[in-house]
Amino acid sequence: MDVFDFAMKMELQGKACYESLAASTQVPGLKTIFTGLAADEQKHYDILRGLKEGKEWSMTESRMLDRAKSVVGELLSDKERLSDLKEDLDGYKLGLKVEAESVKLYEDMAKKEQDPETLQLYLRLANEEKKHYNIIENICDFVMRPKYYLEWREFSNLHEL
Repeated sequence: MDVFDFAMKMELQGKACYESLAASTQVPGLKTIFTGLAADEQKHYDILRGLKEGKEWSMTESRMLDRAKSVVGELLSDKERLSDLKEDLDGYKLGLKVEAESVKLYEDMAKKEQDPETLQLYLRLANEEKKHYNIIENICDFVMRPKYYLEWREFSNLHEL
């Protein structure tokens, strides 16, 4: 399997993971994040497929990190919605794994690339995958926080400092 085929396969795997997470959540904000991440993975796939076919590529900067910050902010202010969060650790772990592998793959591809434009593409893809990893890691921490975080009354406002 050539590198493009492998990278495209990873993008489709990431897309499938996010579509599954979007389908399994009842929280509209998380559904928006996962759907957006799946769309980003499809965009990456399309760029790689075009590059493999010798087509010119263009890539707009993903806004998913900004959207995710906004959604998490809304969730923090909606205490009733917190009880609806699903602990799908296997799904989150798969998302983290796919993103970490994608970052490594694109960084390795960049090290071997001679063409400056294609090098820039690989570095941008690696950077977007790092952002995706960060989003999933923060969602996982956010969802699991009530389970693993003991809040004492006298220390309950420390996060506000």
